[in-house]
Amino acid sequence: MDQNLKEERKQMLLNFMGEEIYHPMKLKEIGFMLDVSPEDRYLLSDLLTELVEEGRVEKTQKGKYLLADKKIYKGIFEANQRGFGFVRVEGLEKDIFIPESEIGGAFHTDEVLVEVTEENGQSKKNMEGRIKKVLKRGMDSLVGTFEKNKNSGFVIPDNQRIPVDVYVPKERSKGAITGHKVVVKITNYGNGRKSPEGIVTEILGHINEPGTDILSIAKAYGLPTSFPPEVREEVRNIPVQLKPEDYRNRMDIREWPTVTIDGEDAKDLDDAITLSKDEKGYHLGVHIADVSHYVKAGTALDREALKRGTSVYLVDRVIPMLPQELSNGICSLNAGCDRLALSCLMDLDDTGKLVSHKIVETVIRVDERMTYTAVNAVLLKDEETKKRYENLVSMFELMGELSGKIRERRRKRGSIDFDFPESKIILDKKGHPVELKAYERNQATKLIEDFMLMANETVAEDYFWQEIPFVYRTHETPDQERILRLETMIRNFGYYLKTGREHIHPKEIQKLLVQIEGTPEEPLISRLALRSMKQAKYTTVNVGHFGLSASYYCHFTSPIRRYPDLQIHRIMKENMRGGLKAKQLSRYEEMLPLVAEQC
Repeated sequence: MDQNLKEERKQMLLNFMGEEIYHPMKLKEIGFMLDVSPEDRYLLSDLLTELVEEGRVEKTQKGKYLLADKKIYKGIFEANQRGFGFVRVEGLEKDIFIPESEIGGAFHTDEVLVEVTEENGQSKKNMEGRIKKVLKRGMDSLVGTFEKNKNSGFVIPDNQRIPVDVYVPKERSKGAITGHKVVVKITNYGNGRKSPEGIVTEILGHINEPGTDILSIAKAYGLPTSFPPEVREEVRNIPVQLKPEDYRNRMDIREWPTVTIDGEDAKDLDDAITLSKDEKGYHLGVHIADVSHYVKAGTALDREALKRGTSVYLVDRVIPMLPQELSNGICSLNAGCDRLALSCLMDLDDTGKLVSHKIVETVIRVDERMTYTAVNAVLLKDEETKKRYENLVSMFELMGELSGKIRERRRKRGSIDFDFPESKIILDKKGHPVELKAYERNQATKLIEDFMLMANETVAEDYFWQEIPFVYRTHETPDQERILRLETMIRNFGYYLKTGREHIHPKEIQKLLVQIEGTPEEPLISRLALRSMKQAKYTTVNVGHFGLSASYYCHFTSPIRRYPDLQIHRIMKENMRGGLKAKQLSRYEEMLPLVAEQC
């Protein structure tokens, strides 16, 4: 029986025994109550035997089964490099501390059964327990440095949460020498007395070779470093230019003054902007690459994109969600090229308030590929840069004007801006870091952020009220306990938070960040405030976005590098092309929770 199915059936048995009306029963009685056929009774017997061995169920002398008095949970083991660990159990507020002597052969990230031995162990903060059984291994391979002995070798794991070396017989070393970074597949997990064993499956390079360290990180996190042959085959069949039929049934806005604004080294340009103003107000167009036109649902390309979920940005390279032929080619909104887009066209009044909008399939042509540096120079009145882009200067000045109004409206409603400096690491030709620079957030980066947020909120609200299955980007209200801990901490510095009976308003966090701006304690308190928040996530149920103080939010603007954006583009296009039928709605209701969880 499949391990996941087995666990589901065990949990069903535990739930049954936990009901108030349940009294201790024999195997035959349980089978009768659960409608288990006589020929399947042996499966029930095996499950009950395992539950008894695991300590979750007790069997009386008369052969009757009942729940054990012991507290036993299923969770994920997180090892510590000092030998002990914790088990994270869904639904439990605190993790269960596991002493080194009670790990029971578990590895970091294993799914385990843990028995609670002390309610208030380890500094009175956590329960203490012992691992009863490893249900499922969390990793079957790891990355490390090979050390060669005379007749064998061993791999020292890069992950310091794995405090043991992996023994590798000579014939299974693939010829690795001391100093090689390798991927080793674990063949035996060992125990407290015996080391794990493995087989080298890949040699990544020597630790002194440029790029080996970054490749090691990618392999350690299971990040794919190449695309499968079936994906490559599909990419070869995608045209590099638009075909005549691609223009049909699309709004042609190629004559609108349009720009992309990105970093100097960006190659996957998936958003473009148009902006004008008249007596009625501002007319803002956010045009997003129509990636779904090329990446069709259910194809090898689509399956690989969902598996990756996002592009991953490492210090010297990008591991893209989509092959570069798409992300830097036909899907990229390159200047001077006709490109397909999904456009959110928004009308705003003179205060920056959204008045109306429409979402349409378009054909666009970008006039200029702008950088944040150049646009910021225009906004700072640099005469040389203004002269170079003189036909676009008025639009950039209008962008700066509207951006300020949008940001002020967001500030008034309570949106929180954690302005942590991001870092860029400069490497030499050998891959050694030579400089650490701060990414500067200037007016240009902020205006793009403002326009993208506006488009994302507009799309999310539109589809929420249409009651169509959708993927939202949500951020729940922080737990009261975490906020109280934050409040206690900041009082030592003379700051206070105004909290309600149950919830805090994001404005209070915003006010705190304004108060500490420029003070010596700003880095500490701002990070404590961030850690008091919950993590944002993808969900099919809209609960709003606390950090943005927004009732509706989604990710619509980056389908080249984020799968949720690509997924909702498909929903939107099907809806715009005649509406979603019952069969399509049912399909999305079934699949979207899985998509959200994967992403």
